[in-house]
Amino acid sequence: MSAGPVVSSVADMVILGLLLIVLGAVAIVAAIGTAEGTGVQLLGTDISPVALFFIGLGAGVAILWGFGLTKWGTKRTIRQRRESKKLSELSEKLEEREAERREERREEDDGRSV
Repeated sequence: MSAGPVVSSVADMVILGLLLIVLGAVAIVAAIGTAEGTGVQLLGTDISPVALFFIGLGAGVAILWGFGLTKWGTKRTIRQRRESKKLSELSEKLEEREAERREERREEDDGRSV
């Protein structure tokens, strides 16, 4: 199994999550910062209060989705690092054991040839 594409997709998920969080926050700040009096405007464009509600709802969902993707990507990265570390440790143990076996065979062969 190749770790390259998996690591890339995890990094992409974290980046996408952070991007959604930022976009949602920008939409909320823009809606709050540009609202004046009784007229509702978003970034200089007149919109209805219902549209503003749905923009806020979408921004909130984007932020929650962004947090979820970031959390999932981080958990996956941590799990992959643990698995990689465990595989490295097992590989080292296997190499040590194989070296011991080669040494034992070499000693047995030397004992027979004398």
